Amino acid sequence: MAQGNRGFGSSLTEGLDEAEDVGNEAPSESIMASRSQTLARIASGKMVTDRTEWVDPARCRPWRLHNRDLDHLTEESCRDLIDAFLSAKKQRIPAIVRRLQNDPDHDFEIIAGVRRWWTAQWLREHHHPEYDYLVTIQNVTDEEAFRVSDVENRSRKDISDWERGIEYSRALAEFYNNSQNEMAEHLRISRSWLSRLLDVVRLPDEIVSAFSDRHDITVRVARDVKPLVGDPRSKKLMVEEAARIAGERNDLGVRFTGPEVAKRLARATMAPSKAGEGEVEVKGRGGKAILRYSRNTRGALTLKVPPKTGATKDELLKAIGEILGAS
Repeated sequence: MAQGNRGFGSSLTEGLDEAEDVGNEAPSESIMASRSQTLARIASGKMVTDRTEWVDPARCRPWRLHNRDLDHLTEESCRDLIDAFLSAKKQRIPAIVRRLQNDPDHDFEIIAGVRRWWTAQWLREHHHPEYDYLVTIQNVTDEEAFRVSDVENRSRKDISDWERGIEYSRALAEFYNNSQNEMAEHLRISRSWLSRLLDVVRLPDEIVSAFSDRHDITVRVARDVKPLVGDPRSKKLMVEEAARIAGERNDLGVRFTGPEVAKRLARATMAPSKAGEGEVEVKGRGGKAILRYSRNTRGALTLKVPPKTGATKDELLKAIGEILGAS
């Protein structure tokens, strides 16, 4: 696709704030300009913008590929927007929509701005019927709509890695022929960053069940768990541990954070080997033992590193840290 077309989303959604830190691979903040600067340019006549107007939020509906989990939009999660709307007595930043055809119940489809739409509706239902929904109307294809939504929301901190992973996974299949290289090129993001986000939603359902909230599965959590899934033995042990964690949550009401669940799943793979004689074997990628340890009656720890494991120094140090953390 030509460079001008790849930059399509940036030109339409120039000027959103807030920076997201997803590892070192996240796109730089320079992708987006200041919204206030953009509005100033529009006001000064230096920029021509598409039609922006106030509409009834009830006449709008989210696009089928929007990146918000509607179940997670609550008064608590949208409190900052509710307070901002009340303070300004209006919505300041317009959402991006496109006009609908042949839908008697809705006039517009929301490409970006579902959270603002939810907030406007909530205010109307809670003693503020005067609030309308500020939108900019665009004429875009589905693939263009995805890129517009991605650019507008890429730096927002209130979107979870799970929501981004779901959105990217759907777009990968629908618009980019399941080619991560093609998708990364079109979105102008690194392939490694895209791969990490997709890993978040590619964990087996049996593992996902261990988490009390799927939104707790971050890029970092998936990075720690995913390598172990490839080994059948490690996966089996993690699935068993996931069932125990889910049981504790359901029976005892215990709720663990995402990192806590990931740590327990990883520890579950450190099971004694059959030839153990009291030794515990830690397996790395591919199921090969990278470390063995045992304790004597006084609790002293003995570590053994088998030869030619292929493990890196960082992998060994991480395994040792897990052992010490479990003590």
